[in-house]
Amino acid sequence: MRAIWKGSVTFGLVNVPVSVYSATESHDVKLHQVHDADGGRIRYQRKCEQCGEIVPYEHIDKAYVDDEQTVILTDEDVATLPAERSREIDVLEFVPSDQVEPVMLDSSYYLAPSSNSAKSYVLLRRTLEESDRTAIVSFTLRQKTRLAALRVRGEVLMLQTLLWADEVRAPEFESLESDVKVSARELEMSAALVAAYEKDFVPAEHEDEYQIQLRSLIDAKLEKGEGYTAEETVEEESGEVLDLMEALRRSVEASRGSRGKQGDADSADGAAETDEADEDSGSGEPSKPVRASRRRSKSA
Repeated sequence: MRAIWKGSVTFGLVNVPVSVYSATESHDVKLHQVHDADGGRIRYQRKCEQCGEIVPYEHIDKAYVDDEQTVILTDEDVATLPAERSREIDVLEFVPSDQVEPVMLDSSYYLAPSSNSAKSYVLLRRTLEESDRTAIVSFTLRQKTRLAALRVRGEVLMLQTLLWADEVRAPEFESLESDVKVSARELEMSAALVAAYEKDFVPAEHEDEYQIQLRSLIDAKLEKGEGYTAEETVEEESGEVLDLMEALRRSVEASRGSRGKQGDADSADGAAETDEADEDSGSGEPSKPVRASRRRSKSA
């Protein structure tokens, strides 16, 4: 695994150097969209709906849009917001572990000791284990402030980012507001049914049947010879080679057409004045104002 972040867990005067690793990964089979007629890959373009231009990434800003107005945020605007100024995971408080509801959990990360001595790491891990407490921490990752739960999983410290309180919806259902009567007999029978299904949870015993069958379907098609080698288009970093080739093709055709018309005119009318020939050789389109380019680097 490759560390995605390095810093320190700090509480009081205790400093625990750690490296952060993603704890999960997707096992889904990756599928692409293709044209059903020839199997060509479907590509999406960053097209401006105002002027119709294909816009390179360095000329794209962010915007907030409400019902009436749009507010554009440039890179310079975003740079004024709180950024990743420190490499610290600050412990805000230690809370009973059962107070962190599962609905608030978001992404999970492993913390590994990044110093030569793991003593402070082991000390924090054992303290959390024996006190049955979870540390609520704050840190900055990818320019966003995060709230997270720091807890123990086996021999490893685990960091689980939390949703903010206003991101969790309240369960408001009218059907649950009525007074529903449940008899003692019904409750007893339901408990007996639950007991019949009781067992320890072993995650490895459960498999994603959809992904397994999808993989089998793909393998079967390959065995039947239904696979093919697609002709891949070599793309530039901008990802706009197809647009460039189309623009070049049209330019060449327009140039040839312009030359043909000019040749016909010269044959019919004889030698023309130099300034008139210069005028006729143009495309006939009005000149467009040159827009000042914004040279800005976009963060990945």
